[in-house]
Amino acid sequence: MINFRRSAAVLLGLLATTALTGPVPAAADEEQAAEPPRVELVLDVSGSMRAADIDGRSRISVAQQAFNDVVDALPEETQLGIRVLGATYKGKDKKVGCQDTQQIVPVGPVDRTRAKAAVATLRPTGFTPVGLALRSAAQDLGAGATTRRIVLITDGEDTCAPPDPCQVARELAAQGTSLVVDTLGLAPDEKVRRQLLCIAAATGGTYTAAQSADELTGRIKQLVERAGDTHTRAPTVVGGADACDSAPLLAPGVYADREAFSEHRYYRVPVRPGQELRASVSMALDRPVNRDYGVLLRATAADGRELVRGADAGSGRADVLSAGLRWSATADDEDAADDENATAETSTPVVEPTTVCLVVSNSFAARPGTAATPGMPVELTIDVVAAAGAPDGPDLGRGWVLLALLTVAGLLTGLIAGLLTRWWVATWREN
Repeated sequence: MINFRRSAAVLLGLLATTALTGPVPAAADEEQAAEPPRVELVLDVSGSMRAADIDGRSRISVAQQAFNDVVDALPEETQLGIRVLGATYKGKDKKVGCQDTQQIVPVGPVDRTRAKAAVATLRPTGFTPVGLALRSAAQDLGAGATTRRIVLITDGEDTCAPPDPCQVARELAAQGTSLVVDTLGLAPDEKVRRQLLCIAAATGGTYTAAQSADELTGRIKQLVERAGDTHTRAPTVVGGADACDSAPLLAPGVYADREAFSEHRYYRVPVRPGQELRASVSMALDRPVNRDYGVLLRATAADGRELVRGADAGSGRADVLSAGLRWSATADDEDAADDENATAETSTPVVEPTTVCLVVSNSFAARPGTAATPGMPVELTIDVVAAAGAPDGPDLGRGWVLLALLTVAGLLTGLIAGLLTRWWVATWREN
């Protein structure tokens, strides 16, 4: 969903706030490079995986080959686990079959021989408890400051809800566990595609339909490699307030929150004169909403004056809406002073804003039957930098010489053009 320069942003935040009095802003979590990326592959081994419709082979055999290729190419620093669902229970008791999920390889440094042997013995058997498997996989990966990834490979929708897998994904995202779920559909129909899209969108993951063994292998490798690139970039979880006075004080960094439909959430950022605030917000549409919606990001002063705003709107199904703004304390003070001089009859003093309130608002409305909780995922990026002075505009008082030169040049050009025209007309008449 945003580009991050977390270390530099945190350092700028600390430098910017040491000179301010009052409470120290909450800072985004620092990088923890010592923690390796952690990934768990979750494989559907339900009865439908016996279908032989991918390159003339069964779906399970294609998945097993892909797993073997991925394990062989796995980066050494990656900690990998494997969980299956629908792999052991052969009966017809749905209550029992919907509890059928096991971790066959614990998350940790990979023993390649053991991992491939565990996957090779799998045979398609039972039901499809996707929601339960996702919840269990999150527990397998544990908590931590960095992002964990689940890669779900399935050919069908959950047959055991509740728990509904899309709702489970929202719950996991709302817990602030820095968990991303990527989904891969093997020969999916439209209903399966919608469910896998919902799971991925709720956690900031991706969805891909794999129609061949090569597509499946390549995509799993790509997702595992991506875990190594993104696992240290988890936003800091923060809770916005319903008013500026009680809003959390934030330093530069990347933050994650949840916002209910048609809600306003407030955050505070210290900005000194001579500095520029740069902020952006992204909201992911992790569930169906009514058409015509928007996201609004505003910066207001402590006295309630609106300083600047940014907005984004949509009218159909989109993945993310984003808005951004930039505001300089120096520029705003000058504008305020001009306004005061222009209205001398009012003696209200200009309030110098040292703490800016950021207000995130949305105009989403849930469709009938759509869950309203937890709120929509929000990612807020904040940076405070030295203000870049606006370039000086043309000053007519200092430009009389230039104006005179332009006037003379225009007259000479007109004169020469007239002489050339008369010569050409005279020559044309003689000929």
